[in-house]
Amino acid sequence: MAQKAHIVGKVEYRSGDGPNVVIRPGPVDVTTGINDVTLSWTDEETHGSAAMPLTDFQRQVAEGLITLEN
Repeated sequence: MAQKAHIVGKVEYRSGDGPNVVIRPGPVDVTTGINDVTLSWTDEETHGSAAMPLTDFQRQVAEGLITLEN
């Protein structure tokens, strides 16, 4: 089951070998795996998702860039 969170700072992910892409501020769903986290969101008619290493996600939460809902 996905956990609810909010992007409140500059959170980026890399799409393949391309440049970093910024995830827009706002609500996201967080699905945690063993080694990584998938963030998913909806912008009007567009759906997005990004995977990142669990350690990067935990660092961004600790830095206050992502806030988790209880």
